[in-house]
Amino acid sequence: MTRQADEGEPVTDDVVVDERAAEILAFWELARPSAGMARVGVVTGTTVSETVPPPAWSFGDNPALADALLAAVLSGEKTATSSALWEYEDSGEPVPRVGELSILLDGAGHPRALVRTTSVEVVAFEDVDADFALAEGEDDGSLEAWRDGHETYFRRVLEREFAPDMPLVCERFELRYPR
Repeated sequence: MTRQADEGEPVTDDVVVDERAAEILAFWELARPSAGMARVGVVTGTTVSETVPPPAWSFGDNPALADALLAAVLSGEKTATSSALWEYEDSGEPVPRVGELSILLDGAGHPRALVRTTSVEVVAFEDVDADFALAEGEDDGSLEAWRDGHETYFRRVLEREFAPDMPLVCERFELRYPR
């Protein structure tokens, strides 16, 4: 697939990917000191171009949801997130670990925040408690609203049948950049 740049020159998907990678690297250069990594050149390299930025991802399954949930993180309302364990198993992606960093993207794929995972717990959907629901910072913060919204979401995105006892990865995080 090819798109046209403003000057009428073709822009390939490879160029867009390179631009996105450069944008993430530039964000990482700004955010890295907030992660406590300003002086770890021996391990990661002495310049930002010698480091590997943490994984970059967005919340939800559409740009509007990604933007809304990112705004909740930036305002301090959202300090937790949950995903179906099945999604990790099916994709081969590792479950988040305490101490890991992530770059959060907005709905257009631009880096906007750096977070550090502070806890990870696998629990059944039906066992998620009111404290965790409130920490997710969505809807009215109630457990009932959390269950309704997340059941609807999981029924929409999972390639498996939703079940109340399905395992969820419940992750808490802290905003490291911007603060």
